[in-house]
Amino acid sequence: MSKLLLSFAIAWVVMFGGCASPAMHHSVLQDGQAPALSPKLLAVYMPWFGDHTHMDVGYTSNDSTVLHQQIQKARGMGISAFVVDWYGESKPYSDHNFGLLQQAASEAHFKVALLYNESEDQDVQATDAAIAAFDKAYKTYIGPSAKYHDAYLTYDSRPMLFIFPKSGHVDWNRVQESFSGWAAAPLLIYKDQPTADYAKDFAGSYAWVQPGPGGWAADGSNWGEEYLKYFYKTMKDSHPDKIAIGGAWPGFDDSAAKWGLNRHMQSACGKTFDATLTFYQRYYDSSAPPPFLLLETWNDYEEGTAIERRTAVDCGKDANTASASASR
Repeated sequence: MSKLLLSFAIAWVVMFGGCASPAMHHSVLQDGQAPALSPKLLAVYMPWFGDHTHMDVGYTSNDSTVLHQQIQKARGMGISAFVVDWYGESKPYSDHNFGLLQQAASEAHFKVALLYNESEDQDVQATDAAIAAFDKAYKTYIGPSAKYHDAYLTYDSRPMLFIFPKSGHVDWNRVQESFSGWAAAPLLIYKDQPTADYAKDFAGSYAWVQPGPGGWAADGSNWGEEYLKYFYKTMKDSHPDKIAIGGAWPGFDDSAAKWGLNRHMQSACGKTFDATLTFYQRYYDSSAPPPFLLLETWNDYEEGTAIERRTAVDCGKDANTASASASR
């Protein structure tokens, strides 16, 4: 286990009393020769709590005190940036809260980035919506005239924009053309499946919590091993020139979500998180790991992936039960 992941494991156990797996405990206690290089840890962040359309988790996402506390706790766990779920101005509450979070990040010398959810409109409308959203993002959050642009996450001096596909109707060639006026063209990072124009339009991919080709197991036992094998092998062998951002998750259970589909992935007393956290090491040498690892998620209680307030996990409970009980 690398130094950064070892630090994360220690912080997890110390701060949360988490039921870490035996393998993690072994690394914390005995790994004295950790390699020097490891991915930077990022965490997906949901900015919508306090909006009546989402569950009550005991705080609102527009509370600056909460935002500073979250950043402090995340930094203590070795996390360097929040990747924030974002829909542009179509969801003004979340958009406003991203601005507040970016201000808090600037004050705390932390980083944030946008995870843009594609519009589900038809082709032209979806493309226009994406261009309008990124234009607003550049003026308000990313560009040199944005008040807190220093807190926006960059890689090789270029801002990172994560893309969560929905309908797949966005013409990314047109979107790329709209970046011509930017001081530094952004790096578009797509969720796992490359599009037809992947090589031209996207700088890389990130892995996302899912079970893979076997589908969701009724008992939640499929934690995503086959999917991660596919993701890392594809990025390593077929797209070595692209940015590969691995994914790690503590489990999954969308029973608390209004849009839930009864999908479930066991936390296995921390073993799922431990396995996904270190899985990239099967494919990448310790001297050249992926640049980032995306924790999924910091605070999505509705899909049972939140690590924000996870306390001692009952091995007989799933991730959603533990996270939801911690939020009440």
